[in-house]
Amino acid sequence: MFTLNCKGRILTIEQPIVMGILNVTPDSFYSGSRVSETDLISKAEAMLADGATILDIGGQSTRPGSERVGREEELHRVLPAIKQVQRDFPGAFISVDTYDSEVAAKAVAAGACIVNDVSGGTMDEAMIRTVAGLKVPYVCMHMKGTPADMQAHAQYDDISREVLDYLIKKTAECTAAGILDVIIDPGFGFAKTIEQNFRLLRELSCLRMLDKPIMAGLSRKSTVYKTLGTSPQAALNGSTVLHTIALLNGATILRVHDVKEAVEAIRLFQAYSEA
Repeated sequence: MFTLNCKGRILTIEQPIVMGILNVTPDSFYSGSRVSETDLISKAEAMLADGATILDIGGQSTRPGSERVGREEELHRVLPAIKQVQRDFPGAFISVDTYDSEVAAKAVAAGACIVNDVSGGTMDEAMIRTVAGLKVPYVCMHMKGTPADMQAHAQYDDISREVLDYLIKKTAECTAAGILDVIIDPGFGFAKTIEQNFRLLRELSCLRMLDKPIMAGLSRKSTVYKTLGTSPQAALNGSTVLHTIALLNGATILRVHDVKEAVEAIRLFQAYSEA
C-alpha cells in the first residue's frame, strides 16, 4: 500500500490504479487522446465514471521527434483545462504533464495536485526544488536526451540495470530536495527501442526494490502497434495485454488512453492475485 499527499488530500493506493490521459495538444501521437475546450469535460467525466483515479492533463507533446512549444503556449493550453476540470470535478486528482517548473507551479496553483515530469528534472534544473516547495507528489521518469532527439540515445549495456541505477539516484535527489512522495516511471518508449521496451517490461519487478509506486505508460505506443503491424488507433487490445504484464511485474499505476479496459484488467489481475 502507498499513500500520496496531494495538497492535503491523501490518495491511498491499496491496489493498482489508473491515470487517464487528457492531452490539450494538436499533435499527440494518438489522436484519440487529444481534447478540445468543447469535449474536455465530457471526456474527463467519462474517464472518472470508468474508474480513473487520476486525470493527467498535458499541453506539450512528448512523442518522439516532437518540438517543444513555448512556455506561454503551454500555459495557455493547460491552465484553463485544469481549472475547468477542477471546478466541475472537485474530488478528482489532477496531474500536470510537464517538464517546465513554472508550468508546474502555475498548474498546481490552478488545481493540479501531482506533477508528472517525463524528464525527471533533467530539462529544467529548477523542477525538483520547485516540486519540493509545492509539496505535491512527483512522477520521476527515465529518459535520455529530449523528446526531439531521445531515440538517438537508445543505447544501453543493460537497460534494466541502467534505468534502476538512474531512478535510485533520482529518487535520492528528490528526497534530499524535500519531495515527500515520488512515483517512479521507467519511461517506456523514451530513448528506448521496441526490443529494449520489452526487456524492461519483463524485468520491471526490479524497480520494486525502491519501494515507490511504479507507473507504466505503454498505452497505444509503437511497442504495441509496430509489433502488431497496425496503428495507434487499432492498438487497444495489444495495450491491454502489455498492461496486464506490467501489473504482473509490479506496476502500481497504469497511464492509459482507455480507462474502462485498464480498470477491467486491474479487476481481473486482483481476482487472479487473490485466488
